Amino acid sequence: MLLIRMIMKYRILLVFIFLNSFLLSAKEFYVAPQGNDANDGTLAKPLETIKRAQELASSGDVVYIRGGHYTMKEEQIAQKKGIWAYVTKLDKSGISYLAYQNEIPVFDYKNIKPKDCRVIAFMIQGDKIHIKGIEVVGVQVTIQKHTQSECFEVRGSNNTLEQLKMHDNMAIGVYMLSGSNNLILNCDAYNNWDSVSEGGKGGNTDGFGCHLQKGSINNVLRGCRAWFNSDDGFDLISNAEPVVIENCWAFYNGYSSGFIGRADGNGFKAGGYGKGNRPYNDILGNYTPIPRNTIRFCLAVKNKQSGFYANHHLEGNYWYNNTAYLNKRNYNMVNCLALNPTDFGTDGPGWNHEMVNNLGFEATSAELTDIDKSRCVLKNNYFDLKVSVTKADFLSLDEKLLIAPRQADGSLPNTDFLKLAHASDLIDAGVNIGFPFKGKAPDLGCFEKE
Repeated sequence: MLLIRMIMKYRILLVFIFLNSFLLSAKEFYVAPQGNDANDGTLAKPLETIKRAQELASSGDVVYIRGGHYTMKEEQIAQKKGIWAYVTKLDKSGISYLAYQNEIPVFDYKNIKPKDCRVIAFMIQGDKIHIKGIEVVGVQVTIQKHTQSECFEVRGSNNTLEQLKMHDNMAIGVYMLSGSNNLILNCDAYNNWDSVSEGGKGGNTDGFGCHLQKGSINNVLRGCRAWFNSDDGFDLISNAEPVVIENCWAFYNGYSSGFIGRADGNGFKAGGYGKGNRPYNDILGNYTPIPRNTIRFCLAVKNKQSGFYANHHLEGNYWYNNTAYLNKRNYNMVNCLALNPTDFGTDGPGWNHEMVNNLGFEATSAELTDIDKSRCVLKNNYFDLKVSVTKADFLSLDEKLLIAPRQADGSLPNTDFLKLAHASDLIDAGVNIGFPFKGKAPDLGCFEKE
């Protein structure tokens, strides 16, 4: 017994020594608008650039970014490669880049206009990187033909992008291309419009885009909002692996802030490979199976085209507990008929979709379109049930609440908008699919009655 106690004490001592040495080895660096890269990066002597902070930091270290306006310059571009200009390239793993306390750092790219280059404000190429609490504005496009710029491009794994604001850019907010287990959490992308390329419609400027390579698994977008982006709110076209979008809001996409029409304007474009004459293997790389994306507990309001859109997908998706309001088409499940080159690009009614507990109201054109119900799994959706959906079912239809401030922890605002009124027959009208609920059964739509 004595020997066992001695062994246990020895193990506890080793753990304590390890944790203590880890904490002692972790360092803090500071970046500020008035900083200087010749400084040592302390709070009293901050650095000017995140690029220099990364050079000094190691895995486990934290870079704190002081509030204020960072006017980025072309000489700060970390790398030019082909048609891409990477302004800040984060390729060292395990470092956190956090806004300092309650301060707001704003990175402005209005002066970065490299000729014949797509601008990538932040390239996340490392792993286990955490970026939190910064804003990106003014990212430019200078190429007049087909092109795009991006605020954040993700190519690493196990990264977290949290409480970011990407607005008033000519660029996509977050653009994921490769890597696994990435989380995009409580981020906002809004008022983004490419007014330069392809006639100024802004056809490539989405709020959030996931176009992941084969093997890039378990990527999640949670608690994000996208509005007044000139193209789509969330776009999963040409994904090689499934993506989960949950508790996200997409509204007013495809419009300017004055509701002038711009590009496509779908809320959640959940998959698909588009229409065209290219053989499928040029687009898919001959991989199978086709990914089935999951969109759950999401809200789509007054998007120019469809609120929830399958986008000519080659397989079905999972649509759980979503709410659509005032979109041209609230739910559009159109699929592409076949993988073979002969039929590729030929549309057909959506098949293999699994739709459960979804809610829609007052679409301006169609509530549900382009679906073969006989080939889908449909359970307790508003279009399946003997329920009525009227204004009286909701506590509020005040759209201003969509852009209410986020909660202190960064989560979506807690308002009455489109939440169910106490007497609504939509309460307890759903079916249990494994998520928490109150009452006898889940409610329809993205908000469970409190």
